[in-house]
Amino acid sequence: MNFLAHLLLSGDDEEVIIGNYVGDFIKGRLTGDKIIGWSEEFLLGVKLHRHIDMYTDEHPIVRDAKHKAADVLGKTAGIAIDIYFDYFLAKYFNQFCSETLDGYSARIYEVIRRNDPLIPVHMKSMVRTMIKQDWLNTYRTLEGIKLTFGRLSRRAEFLDVLNLAEEDLEKNEDFYHEKFNLFFPLLQKEAARFITENRQ
Repeated sequence: MNFLAHLLLSGDDEEVIIGNYVGDFIKGRLTGDKIIGWSEEFLLGVKLHRHIDMYTDEHPIVRDAKHKAADVLGKTAGIAIDIYFDYFLAKYFNQFCSETLDGYSARIYEVIRRNDPLIPVHMKSMVRTMIKQDWLNTYRTLEGIKLTFGRLSRRAEFLDVLNLAEEDLEKNEDFYHEKFNLFFPLLQKEAARFITENRQ
C-alpha cells in the first residue's frame, strides 16, 4: 500500500496515523533503545505499517495483480500495485470514507504539520514536497499517477521501467480495479483488528 491507503487505515488517533505514515522511513528491529521516547500509539502506528505491508505482500489477490503487472514491469510490479491501489482508493474515495478526498487530504496535511517532531529528519524534505504538490489528491487521476511513477523512476536506475506503469494501468484498469475491490475491504478489516488487538 502507498501513502493514502496507509493513512486511511490508521483510524483517528493522530500518533497512530503518523507512526503508520512514517513507517517506511524507520528501518530495522524495534528494539528498546530505538523506541525510547516513543508513545504507545506512535509505536502502534509503526507496527501497523509493517503489518499492512506484510498482509498485503502475502495475500493471493495481490499476488495475482503483481503477476499481471510483472509481465511489463518485472521486479517493480509490487511497487506499481501499491500505487495502482492508491489510485483506485482515491478515485472511488467516497466508497471508503465519509469525507471527500479534498477534505480528508487537507485534514491529514494538518495532522502531519502538527506532528512534525515525530517525523524522521531524513523524511521531512519529502513531506514538504508531498504537501506542497498535494500528492494525496493527485492519486485519483491517471495524469497524477504518471507523475508519481515519474518521481519514483528517478530514484534508481532499476526503477526506470516504472515509466511504463501508467500505460499498464490504463490498459488493464478493469482487471486491477477488480483485484482492488476484492482486497481492500479485507485489508480494512485486518487493519482495524490489528489496532484493536494491539492497543494496551
